[in-house]
Amino acid sequence: MSGPLTYMGAFAIQPRDTTCHTILHAAHDAFRRDLDRLVAAATAGKGRNVHVRAGWENFKDLFVVHHELKDRMLWPRVERAVGGRRAERAVLAEVRADHARIGPLIGRVDAVMRDGGDLLPVVRELRGALEVHLRHEAVSAWPLAESVLAAEEWEAFAAEASRRCEERTPLFVPWVVDGIAPIERSRFLTSLPAPVRELNRVMWEPTYRKRRLWSV
Repeated sequence: MSGPLTYMGAFAIQPRDTTCHTILHAAHDAFRRDLDRLVAAATAGKGRNVHVRAGWENFKDLFVVHHELKDRMLWPRVERAVGGRRAERAVLAEVRADHARIGPLIGRVDAVMRDGGDLLPVVRELRGALEVHLRHEAVSAWPLAESVLAAEEWEAFAAEASRRCEERTPLFVPWVVDGIAPIERSRFLTSLPAPVRELNRVMWEPTYRKRRLWSV
């Protein structure tokens, strides 16, 4: 069953095509959705519910992978491509500053969940920082990458991403479509290869739903 999973890495090869943008934006929306769910749970005093904690752990896992791909594999390529151009390097510095802010906020949420305290303000601060970061990526950093990287650089990035993410594909696909609006669900799923869609329908999504992430 491992063959179809390798399709996920191919999505990064054509950075300007609809598929790549669809998947990028869908992942960003899923990160927003998860933190909105955590805000709602914390507001209701249920932020430490077992399924909420499981949803939070799933969020962290996918968020770390998402940003490791870019920090270790994509942005260094962009940095080499822009050379000493100050404006372009400032865009990358902004993204790194966002990461430097988000990491400690995730740690603070972990600490409050573990040790007690008021969860809501910490989660709201993290949600705000995430929004700023995702907007920076979508508006500035990703267009910069598209403008400076040659096709062979995208292909190399795709190959590395495929190796790094292959085992998480059965988690990623159903996570993205969890609670998504029908039109967005259709757009995302139809951007995937048919074997991946079928695996998601038959195996991945039913397994994901049994986890009851974020239920209170």
